[in-house]
Amino acid sequence: MNEQFLSLMARVESLVARIESVLPQPLSAPDWRTGIAWRYRKRSSGHGALEPVRHVGAMRLGDLKEIEDQKEKIRRNTEQFVDGKPANNVLLTGSRGTGKSSLIKACLNEYAVRGLRLIEVDKADLIDLPDIVDVVSDRPEKFIVFCDDLSFDEGEPGYKALKSILDGSVAAATPNVLIYATSNRRHLLPEYMSENLTYTHTEDGEVHPGEVVEEKISLSERFGLWVSFYPFSQNEYLTIVAQWLSSFGVGAAAIEAARPASLVWALERGSRSGRVAYQFARDYAGNK
Repeated sequence: MNEQFLSLMARVESLVARIESVLPQPLSAPDWRTGIAWRYRKRSSGHGALEPVRHVGAMRLGDLKEIEDQKEKIRRNTEQFVDGKPANNVLLTGSRGTGKSSLIKACLNEYAVRGLRLIEVDKADLIDLPDIVDVVSDRPEKFIVFCDDLSFDEGEPGYKALKSILDGSVAAATPNVLIYATSNRRHLLPEYMSENLTYTHTEDGEVHPGEVVEEKISLSERFGLWVSFYPFSQNEYLTIVAQWLSSFGVGAAAIEAARPASLVWALERGSRSGRVAYQFARDYAGNK
């Protein structure tokens, strides 16, 4: 009888262990000494984990050209945050390839020595933001939760989780976490022509958005700081090309000679963005 009981208990314990292995587990803290940036990853089992980014890009604020106003706004806000002063969540919007994500990475490198850390979260995993905030809330470091290329479709669950964090709900509020997000559009939900019909007009001609429109712009408004990026002019593009070529060790004479080729490169890609300038510089410097 005892042997049967022991055998049954062993089988029950094995079954419980197998069930527990597939159930979502509480998010555990990583070894914070392993880096300055982490990426939140969610496995098919539902388990989430903070994994260190082994090779953080060496981007510095001085490397970024022709976005001085945007750079100063982000630098000032980040410095306030690192110094323990009031600072805002940030939404960086505008043209693709103009330096939005690079600016955030450069700020991380600039202020990492003063305790700044970064956690990158995909928009599909924003529903787990409260768990991430809980894990870091007692840490002495300051954490930027970074979401790149942020936008939502109707009904996506991460929308409400992010809205709650930005609202500073009781469960989410913590002074050592800010949200920095980039997007190609300022209003983070899709907008449709039919929604214009919900606008109302007063007798004196004032226009008021309807509830649907108000809801769609409300998330963007919860970011305290908006930083807009714009397409580069030809001269600005050439300045960025020259900066990147110089960083790759190309001499002044060769940089001047590369100007026509860099313009053709941009024309073929239909964009004079910073990203295109960087890609040209890599190609040109690699062929020398």
